[in-house]
Amino acid sequence: MIKLQNIAHDYGNKKALNNVNLEIKEGEIFGLIGHNGAGKSTTIKGIVSIIDHTEGNIFIDGKNIKEFRDECKNKIAYVPDSPDMFLRLQAMTYWNFISDVYGISEEDREKRINELCDIFSMSDVKEMFIEEFSHGMRQKTFLIGALIPNPKIWILDEPMTGLDPQAAFNLKELMKKHVSEGNTVLFSTHVLEVAEKLCDRIGILKKGELIFVGTMEELRGDSTRNLEEIYLEMVSDKSDTEKSLEDPNLEKKENVR
Repeated sequence: MIKLQNIAHDYGNKKALNNVNLEIKEGEIFGLIGHNGAGKSTTIKGIVSIIDHTEGNIFIDGKNIKEFRDECKNKIAYVPDSPDMFLRLQAMTYWNFISDVYGISEEDREKRINELCDIFSMSDVKEMFIEEFSHGMRQKTFLIGALIPNPKIWILDEPMTGLDPQAAFNLKELMKKHVSEGNTVLFSTHVLEVAEKLCDRIGILKKGELIFVGTMEELRGDSTRNLEEIYLEMVSDKSDTEKSLEDPNLEKKENVR
């Protein structure tokens, strides 16, 4: 289980997260959605211990990351929001590096790498350099790297960006299988249709604040609207829109001030 307790994060004078409280359960796919700059990646980077949040605590299976950092990180597979890293390494070199970090045996890593390469159609490019890959192939490379050790918690930041339809489908099937075994998947996405169909629960971030956590049924209530319609209404700044409609010269006036 992942627990965020009173999380806040500041980038200088900008508050990226404000008093975020959240529990992500075992055996569920949890989707984190929100506009660009809403705080999704900042939330995720704190959970995977890339950054230390300004305030609050994060617990993995009841243990505070600040006190048990290495133990917590060993339970997590992480795919970042950009695959443009380790570009001068061959894909196989990168996968072996990840296997070494997690202490995966030669036999187990070979089996796991071959399985994942078959799933993501990467078997013929193992010895190529990552910089030679397309964006989608780089994304597959980092997905494979993250999934080789197969820890109980998968944290995926925009994992389907650039994937071809077959690879995206296969990833979703892997996610479903992982949680069916009592594990946890947290992923962020801008593709609301995917979140609506795939997630057991979703969290909606707006300007660093968590404005909804729950199932689609809880979000929809008696409505028949889809996630996109509900989401856009929830995150829109109606007051600003109404002001602009009332006075089309408002923006010019504000600039003059």
